[in-house]
Amino acid sequence: MNSPFPAVAEDAPVRLDQEGVWDRAMQALRGVDAPLDVLMARCGRPTWAESGSAFQTLARAITGQQISVRAADSLWKRFCDLGTFEPAAVRELSPERLRQCGYSLRKVDYLKDLARHFSTGLVTEAALRAASDAQVQALLTRVHGIGRWSAEMFLIFYLRRPDVFPVADLGLQRALRLHFPELREAPVSDLVLHSERWRPWRSVVTWVLWRSLDPVEVVY
Repeated sequence: MNSPFPAVAEDAPVRLDQEGVWDRAMQALRGVDAPLDVLMARCGRPTWAESGSAFQTLARAITGQQISVRAADSLWKRFCDLGTFEPAAVRELSPERLRQCGYSLRKVDYLKDLARHFSTGLVTEAALRAASDAQVQALLTRVHGIGRWSAEMFLIFYLRRPDVFPVADLGLQRALRLHFPELREAPVSDLVLHSERWRPWRSVVTWVLWRSLDPVEVVY
């Protein structure tokens, strides 16, 4: 079967949790924007909590869609109580068993499709780690229930890619308009244009802007 990925470079993509990379990013961003300098001076750095396999991470993301954090944690615990994180095993679970955990019919479909993609090799951990950001997004958004925002969160928090700019995220938009006066009335397209000055470290800027609104780290 042909790989769903185009050819990728032999060198592994840079990860923000590699030694020295975060410091290199912060140094490169200093002096680009005065408001950003102030925010970077206030924040620390991510703790990069481990969240299991790619399949687990995406299954948990689906679990938490459109419900409160408390409800998502409860639902995820019941899923974990099933005792398996293997895609093939999840694929074999009856819809009724997942419904008993508290999943909606739609989320059952999403979990089943995610398990199908991983168990058949349409998506693999190794391929995701080797692929470019655009390739990861293209592949993940073929899975039912995973849109662009979820793919971007996966790129930042699981693959720890340095140059992701999830402009559709309302928290990111709010922080940009709060700290950059020239962007307060700007359309989303102008936010993207402004972010070009931060390449190739836009994930770092995104994290700093999120922390400016909430000191509690995002766990994805």
